[in-house]
Amino acid sequence: MEKSFKPFNGFLALIFLFVILGVLTFGIVEKQKIVIIATSILSFILLFGFIIINPNESAVFTLFGAYKGTSKDNGFYWVNPFFLKRKVSLRARNMDSESIKVNDKLGNPILIGVVLVWRVKNTFKAVFEVDAYEHFVKVQSESAIRKLAGTFSYDDFEDHDAEITLRSGGEEVDHILEKELDNRLDIAGIEVIEARISNLAYASEIAGAMLQRQQATAIVAARHKIVEGAVGMVDMALEMLSKKNIVELDEDKKAAMVSNLMVVLCSDRAAQPVINSGTLHN
Repeated sequence: MEKSFKPFNGFLALIFLFVILGVLTFGIVEKQKIVIIATSILSFILLFGFIIINPNESAVFTLFGAYKGTSKDNGFYWVNPFFLKRKVSLRARNMDSESIKVNDKLGNPILIGVVLVWRVKNTFKAVFEVDAYEHFVKVQSESAIRKLAGTFSYDDFEDHDAEITLRSGGEEVDHILEKELDNRLDIAGIEVIEARISNLAYASEIAGAMLQRQQATAIVAARHKIVEGAVGMVDMALEMLSKKNIVELDEDKKAAMVSNLMVVLCSDRAAQPVINSGTLHN
């Protein structure tokens, strides 16, 4: 478990070192061997105890394998020179993963990548619970992406009952990804600040077929709207002709008129006018 460690003020230790060096100089001048040896050893020990901790940085201290604590206060300090000092950055870091090929819920191969913003929250876990926490973040992120892709389908073209899909899930899918990563990285003392899908596409081997299917679906939807609107316009035209007694139409004439209007309204090309000099039946 992480515990705080307060190192000694480095400037006071530096002043004390200068005093020792002054005594050493005096011993050399006076040729005092005991003073020279004692001050040389003491100054040598003092010299290797200085450490600088920068803002948003921490230092983890161990002594002969025993964890002594973590200092997160930036400044100039002195610690026991026998301490093993390991710097751990507390800054927020950004990881833009490469797009990996995975299968979605329906087995379709897709390419997916994420952007992850994270930082070290517990230095004890980051240093001692896992081996190389930065690599641990990368591997677990890829594992979380694979699990997320296998939980949801890419879209609802084939899975009509899906309430959430990777393409339309938006913030809800990102929230699920953040929660999954947070659970996986907690063992390493990592805090997940943000996780979002950065790239999402069908794999190249099915991308062409899926694009054609999407285009066909869009065309069908557009045609449905056109037909729906055309039927309404034909019904309105027949009703207005009947109310205003402009012309009396029997069932055959109504059928012919409906057919002509539907062709004109639903066609994707401009209608070509035809002048009929006779009756509708000649």
